[in-house]
Amino acid sequence: MAGSTASLRAYVITRVALMFPMLFLLVTFTFILLRVVPGDPITAIFREGTPPEVIDRIKTQLGLYDPLYIQYFRYLRDVFTGNMGTSILTQRPVLQDISYYMPATIELTLSSMVVAAVLGIGIGTFAGTRRDRLPDLGARLYGSLAYNIPIFWFGLILKLIFAVWLRWLPVSGRFSPRLSAPPTVTGLYTIDSLLAGDLRAFVDAISHLILPSLTLGIVLSGFFVRITRVNVIHAMGSDYVEAARARGIQERNVFFRHALKNALVPVITTMGLTFALLFSGAILTETVFSFEGMGRYVFQAISYRDYPAIQGAVVYYGILMVIISLCIDILNAFVDPRIRY
Repeated sequence: MAGSTASLRAYVITRVALMFPMLFLLVTFTFILLRVVPGDPITAIFREGTPPEVIDRIKTQLGLYDPLYIQYFRYLRDVFTGNMGTSILTQRPVLQDISYYMPATIELTLSSMVVAAVLGIGIGTFAGTRRDRLPDLGARLYGSLAYNIPIFWFGLILKLIFAVWLRWLPVSGRFSPRLSAPPTVTGLYTIDSLLAGDLRAFVDAISHLILPSLTLGIVLSGFFVRITRVNVIHAMGSDYVEAARARGIQERNVFFRHALKNALVPVITTMGLTFALLFSGAILTETVFSFEGMGRYVFQAISYRDYPAIQGAVVYYGILMVIISLCIDILNAFVDPRIRY
């Protein structure tokens, strides 16, 4: 027991120590990539015909004429002191913008992950226990179709059917303008409305969240169906499952106590890694549904070459993904002790 605890502690310490070089490489790569891409934020923001002296003065104020190594070290200083700079486009501190837009994306991402996990793991498990039968063929067809549907097209179709034709759900946005938004505590409208005891606001926030979550969740569930099915089939044919059957254990207990637990280890890992896919898919989803989240913010920042906004968003995403990856690794280490060694 003591050896197991020590191995887990050493594994966690190692994973935490690896976070810092990963973040350093991410920060450096982001800086280089933005400077290699043609164009600059001031030229992109200002209209054609702006006097050159005005553009030169603003570039000088922003330090865009400084040597790259000076810009780089200034950027590192700001990042490690928690100062992400000021957005050139919104003229607000980047951290303020992130704190405003990020809760919407987190709310969308978490709800989409719930949809993807419930559909993907449920259908994949059902298919894996019925290999090469009709339910398995149907699940494989669903997985292939769902994962290959273009997000923006699927979002428009759902929007057309449920918001325009049937008028069951809102067309766009996070909250109805006719209602007062709940007091900001977490920034998540669903949580804040519950904390305020405002059931009407909660129902409104949920109704605005359904279509974007279904769009992103159903597309991602196709991937979960395939990976869950493969791992369930592999686990059901493994030696330890055959040994459990040979001991006379009921098939239900064999599946839930032996096969499923081991089959879900790679699925859990994949769920953590697919958060990156969810964030990238959120850009298209938020654009289709006019959802005021980080996806739209990053899209606008890229369109106008807003260096501070892009760098701040990438660093924030990087930190978030590293923390999620760390949590997934620790969870896997608890589920499967072999990972620690």
